[in-house]
Amino acid sequence: MPGAALAPLFAARPISRDEALEIARTDALRVYRDLSEYEVHARLEDDGWHVDYEIVSSELQGGGPHYVIDAFSGRLLSKRYEQ
Repeated sequence: MPGAALAPLFAARPISRDEALEIARTDALRVYRDLSEYEVHARLEDDGWHVDYEIVSSELQGGGPHYVIDAFSGRLLSKRYEQ
């Protein structure tokens, strides 16, 4: 149809919260090996998924990994380890 707008070949869809959590978990297990002492939080912000592992017990010191994950590609944009 001449003049008709072409539909995109695919719609850009951000990765899901579960996908972001799995990406972060895969990296975190490689470094920390045991994540049972951490509570994980994930939120989608303008710059991507922010996934943070926080220590549950107030008796423990240190901290967990923190990630920013591209919302569309799933690529790790930044990661920081607290130990």
